[in-house]
Amino acid sequence: MLNLEIITPEKVLVSEEVDMVEAKGSLGEFGVLPGHIQFLTVLEIGEVRYTKDGKTSYLATSGGFGEVADDKVTFLLDTAEFADDIDLERAKIAMEEAQERLKELEMDTAEYRMYELALLRALARLQVASKKL
Repeated sequence: MLNLEIITPEKVLVSEEVDMVEAKGSLGEFGVLPGHIQFLTVLEIGEVRYTKDGKTSYLATSGGFGEVADDKVTFLLDTAEFADDIDLERAKIAMEEAQERLKELEMDTAEYRMYELALLRALARLQVASKKL
């Protein structure tokens, strides 16, 4: 078993024993099983999944940092939402607004990058929300 902690600035979202954890790091998707080597990574905007007793839970995240050491996985995330907590309509509106703004802006500007990240967050939220049980 792995000890998983998922922490945001507001609260500890997850603190439990799990069978497996998957996330998107700076070098791509990765999975962690008991006995995994130690490592640190930047976590990208996307989905975090963990499995316990055959049930998979999904979270949308806006990125952060991850550490694996001695069968303990710690994710310090800017934001994270469980699939059941995502407001699907709000996520769709955020995606559409970001897409519209990106059409109007010049690439390689700070404002363009801001809306590009907003679009990625909205897409991650929509992807995770689609997995509600």
